[in-house]
Amino acid sequence: MKDMDNIPALMAEIGQRAKAASVKLATASAERKHAALIGAADAVWASRAEIIAANQKDLSYGREKGLSAAMMDRLMLDEDRIQSIVDGLCAVAEQTDPVGAVMSEWGRPSGLHIKRIRTPLGVIGVIYESRPNVTADAGALCLKSGNAVILRGGSEGFNSSQMIHRCLQKGLEQANLPADAVQLVPTRDRQAVTEMLHATQYIDVIVPRGGKGLVGLVQREARVPVFAHLEGIVHIYIDKAADPEKTMRVVLNAKIRRTGICGAAECLLIHEDVANTIGQDVIQALLDKGVTVDADMKLNAIEGTQAATPESWGHEYLDMSIAAKTVADLDDAMAHIRTYGSNHTDCIMTEDQAAADRFTGELDSAILMHNASTQFADGGEFGMGAEIGIATGKMHARGPVGAEQLTSFKYVVTGDGTIRT
Repeated sequence: MKDMDNIPALMAEIGQRAKAASVKLATASAERKHAALIGAADAVWASRAEIIAANQKDLSYGREKGLSAAMMDRLMLDEDRIQSIVDGLCAVAEQTDPVGAVMSEWGRPSGLHIKRIRTPLGVIGVIYESRPNVTADAGALCLKSGNAVILRGGSEGFNSSQMIHRCLQKGLEQANLPADAVQLVPTRDRQAVTEMLHATQYIDVIVPRGGKGLVGLVQREARVPVFAHLEGIVHIYIDKAADPEKTMRVVLNAKIRRTGICGAAECLLIHEDVANTIGQDVIQALLDKGVTVDADMKLNAIEGTQAATPESWGHEYLDMSIAAKTVADLDDAMAHIRTYGSNHTDCIMTEDQAAADRFTGELDSAILMHNASTQFADGGEFGMGAEIGIATGKMHARGPVGAEQLTSFKYVVTGDGTIRT
């Protein structure tokens, strides 16, 4: 029985077990990892009633904490969302195993033959908020990439995550793989997070998935390397050459489909030439759907909007709110994004290919879109089966982090008694 009162000892034990499991998982066959993921998917579906019951406890906890409607939506699980978890586990299972893949190989005049081969990172720590489906996504991707993982879910989704975690471990056990390869921190105590951030002897990389507060804490305090998943301050630039029908469809979907995810649009930049046409129509449609619009002076005349403040720009609403601003041209739009964006996802709506090429070529966000909803900023939609987060930094992984992004590489050098002269 773990001692829940001694958090350092608890986390040290979890770290030691993860390290030991990572050695075994790193050399596990693709077939056994596939079997573990399919077994986990079957267990999730068979346990759906228990998972939903556990989720009801989490929803009650969330209501007591006063979570917003958008945050409650992120937390909620129903049978359709559990089916999505199952589908994600199966999709990851069916992907090509990245471990051991030869990335490149070449010969040298010296007689050496060199291969660069994908290899697991080791032990990954994932710290996340609210969304219990991350338990399955992160566990699956780490397993697929041969990494052990220590999951520390948000306090809101504590009960749901425990149930999903049991299903992942059941799949591992059925496949004769170490259950310790996927561990869930069994306490809401925040000291566990601090212990993870300092556990350089056990954890090889930390992946934070949550709001600005969480990511900022991790970046400030971590001694372990971090894959940063910063805010989704997502912009859509409506160019003067935008198609009205496409723009209406994309903007409404990007803002309203799910307001609480990191790919939700948070700021509209509207070319001044179409502010009174396409721009006005889009803003009116958003207002009609119940979205609060913080508009600049040129757009504030639209009835129902409210005046934007300096805090409106660079703000992640994660709710039924959006900022709107007129810009003089493409350069003005890109300057705004460089100033207020988070290098996550940005989109241009235009039929002018040259403008689109400049937008995608000159901006440096992890994901750049042309005439497509920013709600597609998701590893599953990119064909990765799932994602552990969207990395906004530039080191190692960037954009949706799937199984392949959770590997490093090593060089295997072969000679025939070869010596260097």
